[in-house]
Order: sequence, then structure tokens, then C-alpha cells
Amino acid sequence: MKELDPVSTSVHELPAAPETSARVRDLVGRMTLEEKLAQLVGYWLDQGGNVVAPMQSEMAAGQRGSGELAEATRDGIGHYTRVYGTRPVEPAERAAWLWAEQRRLQRETRLGIPALVHEEVLTGLAAWKATTFPTPLAWGASFDPDLVREVGAAIGTSMATLGIHQGLAPVMDVVRDPRWGRVDECIGEDPYLVGTVGTAFVQGLQSAGVHATLKHFLGYSGSVAGRNHAPVHAGPREIADVFLPPFEMALLDGGARSVMNSYTDIDGVPVAANADLLTGLLRERLGFTGVVVADYFAVSFLQVMHAVAADRGQAAALALTAGIDVELPTGDAYLAPLAAEVRAGRVDEAYVDRAVLRALAQKEALGLLDPGAYADEPPTAIDLDPAGHQELARRLAQRSIVLLSNDGVLPLGRRAPIRRVAVIGPNADRTDALQGCYSFANHVLPGFPGYPAGIAIPTVSEALRDAFGPEAPTPEFVVAHGCDVEDGDTRGIPAAVAAAAGADVAVVVVGDQAGLFGRGTVGEGNDTQSLELPGAQRALVEAVAATGTPVVMVLLTGRPYAVGWALDGPRPRPAAVLQAFFPGEGGGLAIADVLTGAVNPSGRLPVSLPRTGDAQPYTYLQPLLGGPSEVTATDPTPARPFGFGLSYTQVAYSDLRVDAEVPADGAFCVEVTVTNTGAVDGSEVVQVYGHDLLASVVRPVSQLLAYARVELAAGQSRRVRFTIPTTRLAFSDRRVVRIVEPGDVEVWVGSHSAASASGMPSVSQTNGAINNVGLSVAEPVPGTATPRAVLTVLGPAHEVTTADARQARAEVRDA
Repeated sequence: MKELDPVSTSVHELPAAPETSARVRDLVGRMTLEEKLAQLVGYWLDQGGNVVAPMQSEMAAGQRGSGELAEATRDGIGHYTRVYGTRPVEPAERAAWLWAEQRRLQRETRLGIPALVHEEVLTGLAAWKATTFPTPLAWGASFDPDLVREVGAAIGTSMATLGIHQGLAPVMDVVRDPRWGRVDECIGEDPYLVGTVGTAFVQGLQSAGVHATLKHFLGYSGSVAGRNHAPVHAGPREIADVFLPPFEMALLDGGARSVMNSYTDIDGVPVAANADLLTGLLRERLGFTGVVVADYFAVSFLQVMHAVAADRGQAAALALTAGIDVELPTGDAYLAPLAAEVRAGRVDEAYVDRAVLRALAQKEALGLLDPGAYADEPPTAIDLDPAGHQELARRLAQRSIVLLSNDGVLPLGRRAPIRRVAVIGPNADRTDALQGCYSFANHVLPGFPGYPAGIAIPTVSEALRDAFGPEAPTPEFVVAHGCDVEDGDTRGIPAAVAAAAGADVAVVVVGDQAGLFGRGTVGEGNDTQSLELPGAQRALVEAVAATGTPVVMVLLTGRPYAVGWALDGPRPRPAAVLQAFFPGEGGGLAIADVLTGAVNPSGRLPVSLPRTGDAQPYTYLQPLLGGPSEVTATDPTPARPFGFGLSYTQVAYSDLRVDAEVPADGAFCVEVTVTNTGAVDGSEVVQVYGHDLLASVVRPVSQLLAYARVELAAGQSRRVRFTIPTTRLAFSDRRVVRIVEPGDVEVWVGSHSAASASGMPSVSQTNGAINNVGLSVAEPVPGTATPRAVLTVLGPAHEVTTADARQARAEVRDA
């Protein structure tokens, strides 16, 4: 095949032209057009009929079988898609195959460039026999970036061992509507929590020498009515102030090396074809120099779902010029269709060069262009679920469990001896119920029913049997299923009621089944119209509670549900409620630890717990008119607010000190004494909130400014000092420029977002203009908070830049 001209000089005239090494430029200069395009696509091995991506069967219909691999890669290949994560494979056998295949690419393709291997890593490496960690919503509930960083490093180590280079995580989308199926993949509803926790994961993963991928840039979670892929109608201020900050933090503070686009359109423009976002914002403003990869089939979706391209060639042209460098999972549009567009003169080859330069620079950074790449031997003894990973998984699960209510029944056995325990519910004795949508068990294994999980995952029922200490006799256990997660069949409820009636306590485990595209109750493609517990599960809980036996309701879910009836409804109701967001392989053990008091619960809600599904979408970041008022008869007040979580001990805050003044481009200090006034050691998540009293645009009544986990022995006091950059007060002004505006800001420390010593701001009256006789406002949720201090931000206004600090720092010392 005739070689084309070297790298076009016009590539330097394109927006965000990459700076690369001489080696990379020399390689690109020697490439034919076909060889360039081959570096911009993936090849999906062994995908079979197992659907794990939207419209996978339609989009990948032309993919060659693995037996034709040599022909499919004759010009080279950019990525190998999910070598370990498409079907169950023995890790050592697959590693041996991969090393041999990479050597074949080096030997048989003209330029000898190995493939970059990517995998899903959202709840751990999505491969058979690998550790399943808690889902990202549990990361958020832990409020523990340091621990999430450890988890990221553990996953990255497994990736590096297997020759995997890029992980498709973390999800940096901010939860806007809990009806959306992908909520369990998200970290929370607060941009700062998402940013700090997600950045820690990036830092941990990349410390192993592999690359993280931020997804989904941008606005994906804002889709209409929580429907997957639905349009996003967010304005530029919401994009800038809610959706963008987590990505900004993970790029600038975390150094993330790859970004994946969102499937949605924003105000009618698909993100996959939006150069203003993928090039102007991401690269020219934020300075990102890594690789943008397409979410699976997103390039082709420009034709078949968005209808902004007439064919695959036009779709490729739109995506490439907008800034998508690599088409995943396969070369559906970036091979022959894009080649035809280039040869016809409709696409400047300089855009191809720009993308190839970035793709090869990534391979160079990963060592794939080094002469000694794959000169070593593949690993022969591989343990993807070692004891250290199991311990990490259990510890993160422990820290993520949120105690929502407790009348004293917990810890079990502390109030009275427990002789008989009824363990009831559809999620009490199922391993799948502990794992998220992107776990291997729920993402891949449903297509391979003959395979076991490959790792030990004790269920709640199994873990609880072994959780009681030697100081008391082990209770008798009776198990009843009660009902399934999804259907409304109530025929099993009488047996569950009988089991509970003869027990000292009933642990009723209900919630979700994660899955994809209609397989399950939550997960990708599993959006919902109702936030009531699926199926007959509420009826099961209420029937068991009606026996008079104390009920502990355990929620194993991937989204928050409207369970106010179980928390504050008329009695009989559960005596205690625990929320666990898909806590992973150590989740059953962690739940048993909390139920028996071996672990004091310390998780906090990363999302508001809705009172009803009718008030959605809702997050705690609401202005005055976003809450109850005289001008509406509806009350969106959540059953439990963002940041809420109970403990087996009590904590008090005192002696709040806040700087009186701060320049708009500076940082201010907040100090508070935290005291464990109870008799049990515990961990407190200290949360600093702020409220801008007067601003040029509408601001929320409560905004998380900083947080820190503080370990407290019984009776211990510790002093926490936060140094908070004023960028935590920034917002987009009427020009949609992010500024820190002069003025007064209330600052306080509270146990959750609605906790206040002086009451939350509200529109309780309209000076007689409106008298809403139908308004019924929920009672405030109790919480601990300091009085509010006033911080004065001194002018002039400061325009925020990427050089400004974004994260608060916390120092803890004994009081």
C-alpha cells in the first residue's frame, strides 16, 4: 500500500495540537492512513452473545471472530477491548495468551506497536476471580478518600500484573435524579464529594503505572426524568458549577490520563460531536493533554440514535473533529468510513494525525513503544483476590454502611440476650445482591450461568451466623425468603411472618438486583419511574414488623429509595434501618460487623434519601425556592438529608472559630472541637457547610465546603482545623465566569446538610400575599450543629483559574 505524506503541518494549526516526542512523531510520519486509523480503534475479543453495552449486538455485527485476528490487525490496532472481562477466563492462561499476542503484533505488523488493553474497573477489576469492591456510591458514603485511594491502588496493581493498561473508571457524574439506573456507579450528589473521592481513586489507580478514565464527560447524569441517554437540558451555569468541578479536580489534582464522553446531548448537541466541550473546555481551558475515548458505540450513535449524521463516515467526522481520539469498543466508524471521508477531502487528515499523536503518546507513556516491551515472561501464578484486597473490601464496606434509624435494638444482644434470629428477605442469602452493576458477577456472569463467582462472598445470612462473639452463645438462626426482589408475588410472606414470630429479632434484607438493560432493578439501562422498594418488599417488611418482633431492615441497594415509612411512619415499623449501597464481596461480613457491634457505623448518606419519588429530581443543593414554601403545596424535604448517618455513640461540636475575613483569592480557616460524649469508640465525619447570604445569582441554602473523618475514643475530644480555599465559595456569575464574590457567608459545622443550631433558611411566609392552606412541611431531621459564624469575603471579585487550589485541608490534633 502506498504510504501517505508525513504528518501534516496543518496539525499544528488545529485546536489543542498535541506536543509529543520525536519518537512518536517519527512513527506517525511513517504511517499509512490505514495504519493511523488502526491506532484509533479497539477490537473486541470473544464478545459472543453476552450484552454488556447499549445496542451491542447491532453495533458489533460486523466484528470478525477471534480466529481472524491476524487479518483484523494487519495494520496494527489501538486497543484490545476487555481481554479479561468479556467472559470467564483463567487469569494465568489469558495472560499467557496476551503476552504471545502482543509479541505477534510486534513481530508481524509493519510498525510493531503493541495494543493498549482496557478493562472495566468500577467495582474492582471486572475479571473472573478478581476482588469485588463496594460500588462507587459506597465510596461516597464512606467519606474516606484515603481509603478509596488504597482501593484504587489495589485495583491498579492487579491490572498491571495482567498487562492491562487502562481502566474505565471512575464515574465522575454528579447524581441529579435517583430514578436514573446508573446512580450506583456514581459517588454522590455533591460535586465536592464526587471530586475529592474520585480524584483519590485516580491517584491510587495511576500509582500502579496504569491510566484511569474519567467518565462521562459531561452532564450525563442530568438526563431528563432520570432516563438513560435522554436529553440533558442543563443550563451553562449548572454545567459549570455542578457537573464540571469533579472532572476539573480529577484532571488537575489527580492527573487523570484519559476521559470518556457522555452519550447524551446537551441542549440539542450530542456531547460526542461537541467541540466546545471536548476541545474548547476540556483541552484549551483545563489543559488536558491525554486521550479522549468514545463510550462504547457513541460515535455510531451520532447516526443511529442522535440522527445528526447520515452515515458512519459523517459520524466519524463529527466525533473526530470534536475531539474524540479513539473509537471504542470497535472500529465501526473510524476505519473504512473515516478513510473514505479523508480520501474524499471531506475530513482533513490533520485531525487524524492529531488523534494518532495523542494515542501513541499514551502508549509511549505506558511503555508500549519501548524495545523491551513484553520481553519479560507473563505471570504464571496470579491471585486476583488476595487477603489484602479482601481486607480492603471489607474495611471500605464497613465505613460505607449508614445507620438510618435505631431505637436501641442495635447492636444485637446489647439490650437483651438474643436466642433466635430470623433472617428474612430476598437479599438475605444472595451473593449477587451485594454487588454492583459493573461487578463481574452482575455484568458478565449472567451470560455464563455454568460458572461460579470464583471468589468467596459470604451473604448477610452466612456472615451473621459467624458474627457473634464467644462471650455469648450463638443464637439459633431461621431463614425465610419472603418474596423476590422484582415481582409482586406475596405467597412467601406468611412463612416469613411465622419465622419472625418465634424469633427475638428479625433481620429483613431487602433492596435491589443490579443488572443491565432490563435485567435487574438498578444499573445501566435500569431506570425507574418509582422510588418505592421494588416488588412486594415493602409488604414483606410491614408484615414482619406487624408480628411485634423487633425488625432490623437492611437495605442492599444501588439507589436511595423512599423508605420514610420505615423510618418515621406509624408503628409498627422497623426498630432499626441500615443502608448499604452494594458493599461488595466483604459486604455481608461488614453488615454483620455493624449489626453485632464489632464495628460502630460511620457511613454518611452521599445522596438525599427521598420522602417520595414524586418530588424528583431533588438534591440538597437547593436555593430557598427549591424547598417547601407558601408558593407550592408540595414538600421535597428528604426523609434523611445528604450527609446523615447515626452511630452507636454520641458526638458534640463546640468552640467553632472561623476567620472573620478573607480576600477573595485566599483561604480561610475553620476550627472546631469534636467530642465523643458516649461510651463507644467511633469515627465522626465532620462536615463544614456554608451559605452565601447575598449573591448576584441564586445560591443554595447549604453547601458542603469541607469534610474530614476523625477517629474518637470514648470520651475523647479532638480539635479539627480546616484550611479552605475561597474557590469552595465560587460560582458562575451572570457572564458564566466562575468567580469568588465579595460579601458575607455563613459558615458552620453540622452532622448533616440540614443540621443547624439556628434553623435552616426557608420561605415560610410571603407577608400575607399568599396563604397556602394545603402546605404540609416535614419535621426537621434531628442533627448536631454549631452556631453559625459569618465570614466576610473581601473584594474585588476573583476570577477562578486552573492555578487556584480546589481542595480543603484538614489537620486533627488532640484537644
